[in-house]
Amino acid sequence: MRYFLIILFLNLGLTIFGQEFQCAVQVVSPSVQSSNKKVFETLQTAIMEFMNNQKWTNDVFAPEERIDCNIMINIAEVISIDEFKGSFQIQARRPVYNSNYYTVLFNHQDQDFHFKYVEFEPLIYNPNNFDSNLVAMLAYYANIVLGLDYDSYKNNGGTAFFREAEQIVNRAQSAREAGWKSFESQRNRYWLVENILNEYHRPLRQCMYDYHRKGLDRMSEKPEEGRAEIAKALELTKKVHRQRPSSFFTQVFFTAKSDELVKIFEESFSMEKGRVVELLQEVDPSNNKKYEKILKSGL
Repeated sequence: MRYFLIILFLNLGLTIFGQEFQCAVQVVSPSVQSSNKKVFETLQTAIMEFMNNQKWTNDVFAPEERIDCNIMINIAEVISIDEFKGSFQIQARRPVYNSNYYTVLFNHQDQDFHFKYVEFEPLIYNPNNFDSNLVAMLAYYANIVLGLDYDSYKNNGGTAFFREAEQIVNRAQSAREAGWKSFESQRNRYWLVENILNEYHRPLRQCMYDYHRKGLDRMSEKPEEGRAEIAKALELTKKVHRQRPSSFFTQVFFTAKSDELVKIFEESFSMEKGRVVELLQEVDPSNNKKYEKILKSGL
């Protein structure tokens, strides 16, 4: 739908921006003893308005195409009146064609959430500067989610958004807050976008497209064919795993998809179940016991 609408509006000579996100935000602080927790309510509203009102793309999203997004922020420490530490959890899903089902694209927790926020201060994204760790993190993850969403509709369709996330990382190299630098961890913001854009992960990005457009989006009309396409798409993850076992991007992919894969293949026939479980237990060994449920289903 959105690609048809883009072409239509371009032909009409109009520029129309639609909201890309339908983002809900929750800020909690169960371990914080503070007399001014009102600031967390203000922060919650500010982040929700920033994510939903920012013009992230030039494309037109129909209401049913908006990316369903949830952000949970747990404030663990109040360093000063305007400085905080905690964790940042984000989950994003997109609708599956011809169904009421939403598929999870991204489900990730970032433990390096250290930021400053002055109550009622507007959150403004300047794509040329690193002005705020809070805004930089929101913009980074917005672009990661957009990239994954666009990859799910078109092969390598999200590259421009991943490049923007990469630029945010580059601008953050002088930041005092953790999470942006290669030497700090093998599982941080630097390495996530590095993995996604690195050539050796290209098969996993191909899998993202095949899994969603050739697989899930066909399942409402032709469930067996759609499931077969998903099984075929998963073969691409084997190429990545054998070059880079347990890479960060691979783990992120299966964190989002493992529960869904169990539900999809519980309905399969025994030979397909066996092939898929063997593959999944090789490429995603941390979820081996979960995948055993596929073999036990229908017995």
